[in-house]
Amino acid sequence: MENDDHNKRLSSSSSQLRWGILRDALLRRPHSSQPDDVDDEYDDSLRFGAKRISRKTFHGFNLIPCRLLDGHRNSNPNPNPNDVFVSYTLPSRAPTTPSTLLLRQRAENHIDFHDFDVCHKFHIDNTGLLCHWPSEDVLAYFCLSHADMFRSKRILELGAGYGFAGLAIAAGTQALEVVISDGNPKVLIFLLRCKPLPGGDIQHNIHVNSEAFADTKVKSLILHWNEVLDSNTSNNNFDIIVASDCTFFKEFHEGLANIIKSLLKPSAASQAIFFSPRRGDSLDKFLEKVKETGLHFTIADNYDEVVWERHQKFLLGDSSLNYEQDHCYPLMVRIAF
Repeated sequence: MENDDHNKRLSSSSSQLRWGILRDALLRRPHSSQPDDVDDEYDDSLRFGAKRISRKTFHGFNLIPCRLLDGHRNSNPNPNPNDVFVSYTLPSRAPTTPSTLLLRQRAENHIDFHDFDVCHKFHIDNTGLLCHWPSEDVLAYFCLSHADMFRSKRILELGAGYGFAGLAIAAGTQALEVVISDGNPKVLIFLLRCKPLPGGDIQHNIHVNSEAFADTKVKSLILHWNEVLDSNTSNNNFDIIVASDCTFFKEFHEGLANIIKSLLKPSAASQAIFFSPRRGDSLDKFLEKVKETGLHFTIADNYDEVVWERHQKFLLGDSSLNYEQDHCYPLMVRIAF
C-alpha cells in the first residue's frame, strides 16, 4: 500500500512538472529568458523540478559557433514576436574567411497555439519548430568535416526543421543540389520568403543565405512520409539522404523507411546518413522497418573524435546538464542498398 501511494505521488509530481514546463512556455515573453510577471508566483520547487525532468536542459555539443542578432530582427520589415535571428559560423578547412549562415528560427522555449492546429491538420509532430536540436548540430558538423563526400552530389534532408544542416551542406560542400524538406508547412516559410507566408521557415533561410551557396542549387519541399509520393517527387533519386533526430515517433517509422527506399538512388554508392539517439527502443524499432524494406544499415557510436570527446566529458560532468546518453547522444546510422 505504501508503495502504491509513493508511485502515485511520483506520477502526480511528474505530470505537474510537465504542465509547468508548458505553462512557462505559453506565458514567456518573446525574446526574454524570464517569464511574464504572472510567473512571479511560479513555485520554485516546480521550476527546479522542471529542469530535472526536461530533456532540453542539455543545449548541445557547441560544435558550430553561433550568436543571437537582436539588431537584425529589428530591421526586418515583417517581424514575428516569436522569431529570432541567429548567425552561425561554419568551420572551414580552406584558409579563407569562414562562411556564415543567418537563420530565422523560433525563440527558445516559445510556442504558438496555431502550431497545434497545424500539427492536427497535417498529422505531423511539432518538434521542428521548438528549437535547434543537438543532433542537427552534430549532423551539420559531420557533413562539413566530410565535405568531399557531398561534392557534386544530389542531397536530400528529411525532417529539416529550420534547415540548418541542409543549408550548411549547401554552403560548405560544393554539392550539386540540396533539397531541404519537412512535413510542416509552417516550418517551410523560414526557408525562402522574406516575410511570413503560409508555408514555412526554411524558405526564408534559403533566400537570405543564397550568396553562400555558390553554384549549388537549393530548394525546399513539403514532404509527408506517410503519404503516397506524386510522380515528380518519386522520380527524385538522391545520392545522399540526411536526417537528424527523426526516429522518435514510432507512428512515422514505416513511412520514413519507405521514403528512404523510394528517394535514395538505387546504387551501391548512395546512402542515407541519420544521426539519432536511441531514445528507449525507438531507434531499434525504426531500424526494424528499414530492414523490412530490404535496405541494410550499420550503426556507429564513435564516428568523430571531437564529438566523442565531448560526449565523454558530458557523461562525467555537471549533473545539472541532464545529459543522458540514451536521450542526448546521437548515434550515426548509415542506410544503403
